[in-house]
Amino acid sequence: MHIQRIIKIFLGIMLGVAIVLPAGAQNKDAYEMMVNGVKVIVQPSGNEIVEVLIILKGGVQNYPADKAGIEKLAMTALTECGTTKDDKNSFKNKLDKVSAEIDGTSEMDFSSLRLNCISSDLETVWPLYIDAFTSPLFDSKEFDRIKQDAINQLKSRASQPDESIDKLAKQTAYAGKDYSKDPNGTEETVSKLDAVETKAYYTSLLTRSRMLVVVVGEIDRGKLEKMIQTLTENIPQGNPFNVSRYNYIPEKNTFKSEKKELATNYIEGITGGPLPGTPDYNAYVLAVRIFSQRDFLEVRTNNGLSYAPYVVFNGGLSPSTAIFVSTTNPDKYKAVIDQLIDKTKKEGFTPKEVKNGKTTYITGFYYRMETNSAQATTLASNEILHNNWRRALTIKDDMEKVSVADVDRVFNKYINHITWVYQGDSAKVNPDLYSNAPAKTRMPDSRLKNEKK
Repeated sequence: MHIQRIIKIFLGIMLGVAIVLPAGAQNKDAYEMMVNGVKVIVQPSGNEIVEVLIILKGGVQNYPADKAGIEKLAMTALTECGTTKDDKNSFKNKLDKVSAEIDGTSEMDFSSLRLNCISSDLETVWPLYIDAFTSPLFDSKEFDRIKQDAINQLKSRASQPDESIDKLAKQTAYAGKDYSKDPNGTEETVSKLDAVETKAYYTSLLTRSRMLVVVVGEIDRGKLEKMIQTLTENIPQGNPFNVSRYNYIPEKNTFKSEKKELATNYIEGITGGPLPGTPDYNAYVLAVRIFSQRDFLEVRTNNGLSYAPYVVFNGGLSPSTAIFVSTTNPDKYKAVIDQLIDKTKKEGFTPKEVKNGKTTYITGFYYRMETNSAQATTLASNEILHNNWRRALTIKDDMEKVSVADVDRVFNKYINHITWVYQGDSAKVNPDLYSNAPAKTRMPDSRLKNEKK
C-alpha cells in the first residue's frame, strides 16, 4: 500500500472524533444557508475529516407499496453502477486512491448519499460525488447484480423471527398507510424492478425541493457555497414538497396470529406516540426508556418469561411504540405486562428514575456523536423529523427541562390500546386476553397536573 495512503488512513482514524457540544461551546458555531433554494446545514468539526450528506426527503411516502425497494435500489445504484464519466471499477478506484467513501441508502423517512474523506482530498472527491448524485449510469448488468444482492438479503431477513414479527406488526398496524412499507421492499416487489424503471424513478426524485445538504467539517463558507452551487446548478427546482406526519392511535385492542414452527413464540404490540417536534416528545422518550427497564426487570428477572423483552419508541414521521417479547408462555406474559402498565399508570415514575433516565440518555447521545458521520446523520434527522436541526445541539438543556409530571402525563396519554401480533404455536395463546379492552386505570389528575420538577 502506498505510504501516503497509509498516513491518510491513520490520520482519518486519529482525527475523525469530534463530540457535538451544546451551541456556543465550540470555537465555531453551526449555521445554515440557502444555496439555489436548498437548505445547507454546516457544523464545523475541528478535525480534518469532512462528512457530507445529501438528503432526499420522503422515504416510504415517495412510492406505492408495489414498488417498495425501488428507492433503496436507486440509492445503492448511484455508486455501484458507475456514472456517465466512470464505470463502477473506475469510480471505486478513484475513491480508493484517497481512501474516501461515497455510499447511498434509503430509510423510512428519507434517503441519503454520503461522502466521507480527508479535507485535503475534498477537491478530488467532490466531482465524483456530484457525478454519482446527478449523472448515475444505472448500468443494467451492475443493476442486476445489486438487485440480486438485495433479494438475497431479503431472504436472509425473512428467516429471522425478530425481523418477521416486526414486519408483521408494522404491516398490521399501518395497513394501507405509508409506514406499512419496508424501504428494503419484498422479494416480489424488488424482483420486478429493472434499471430503466429505477433510473426514471430516481430522476423524478432529483429536485432541489426535496433536497437538504448537511456538512460536518472545516470548510470555508464561501468555498462551500460555490461547491453547493456546482452541485445544484443542473438540478431542477421541482414542485414544492412537504413530508406528511401522522400519529398512529389504535382505536381498540386487536390481535393477529400466524402459526409458525418456532422454538419459542414471538409477540409484538404497537401503540402510539407523540409526533416529532411536539412538546410531548422528549418526555415520552424518557417515559418509554424507563418503562423498558421496568419491563425487562418484571418479565425476565422476576418472572423468567423471556431472555430479551424490550419496549422501544420509534420516533419517525409516523411514530409508534413497540412492545416485544419472545416467550414460551404468552398468556402469562400478557398478564404480567398488563399489570406493569396498570401499576405504572397508577403510581407513575419516581424522581430518581427520571433523573437517571436523563443522565443515561444524554450520556449515550454524546457518546454516539463522537464521529462526524453520526453528527451529520443527527443534524439531518432532526431537521427532517422535528423541523429543527438545532435540537441536536440543545438536547441536553431540552431534556433537563422535562419534569416527573411530564413523564407521568405522556405515559398515561399514549399507552392505551395496542395492536398485538403473534407468531408461533397458536394453541398456546388465548386471543381474548390480547383483544380485551384495557383497564381504565390512570394516575389522579392532581398528580398529572403537578408540574414540579
